[in-house]
Amino acid sequence: MPEEKREPETHGAALRRFTDPAYVPLCANLAEVRENIDRLDRQIVALLAERGRYVKDAARFKRDAFQVSAPQRQQEVIDKVRALAEKEGAYPEVVEAAYRALIAGFIAREQQDHQGMVDVEAKP
Repeated sequence: MPEEKREPETHGAALRRFTDPAYVPLCANLAEVRENIDRLDRQIVALLAERGRYVKDAARFKRDAFQVSAPQRQQEVIDKVRALAEKEGAYPEVVEAAYRALIAGFIAREQQDHQGMVDVEAKP
């Protein structure tokens, strides 16, 4: 199989280097990089599960599908996470794209939850 069509060696030495003298490598090999990414993915999924529980709870406070979609709130979240990304040294365009996908998925789920709810009975 041609060299360029194979998966990279996970325990080998680095094949390329950054030209930025301030860059500090984090791992000795690709296997370590992947282990750390897997660790972070477990944490991210747990946080997404927690966020999802709050999204579900939010449906109780919304009257209709427009309120569920809350376009102004969507933009507030995007603006907030872009600013957080810049502050934390993340790639703002990646964070924004991820959050746009997350928001769309959570809204679709919240719409389903909202449709399955009943109105709270008015108290006399």
